[in-house]
Amino acid sequence: MAWRQLLLASGLLAAVLLTNAEQKIFMQESDASNFLKKRDKRSPKSRDEANAENRQKLRADELRREYHEEQGNEFENFVEEQNDEQEERSREAIEQWRQWHYDGLYPSYLYNRHHI
Repeated sequence: MAWRQLLLASGLLAAVLLTNAEQKIFMQESDASNFLKKRDKRSPKSRDEANAENRQKLRADELRREYHEEQGNEFENFVEEQNDEQEERSREAIEQWRQWHYDGLYPSYLYNRHHI
């Protein structure tokens, strides 16, 4: 019976000690976070730090703008090339159609074109 009381007492003691240790750790963490919050509030950025940060943001915006402008130019070039190729294919198809349907009664359409 004494060993049961000893075991129960030691278990309760261990539980109390663990609870106290957890509370101390929690209090230390909250104290540290409060200290950091207070420190942040007390020490605003200096003018040089703010200027450096603004320069970095402006540079990032400029790089982003240049990138998008370059992408837009590449797309415009691509579309222009596609249109030129389509126009060339269309011109060739029309020329083939005219040659195929030429009946020989009139001079070739090449000689009948209006020169501007």
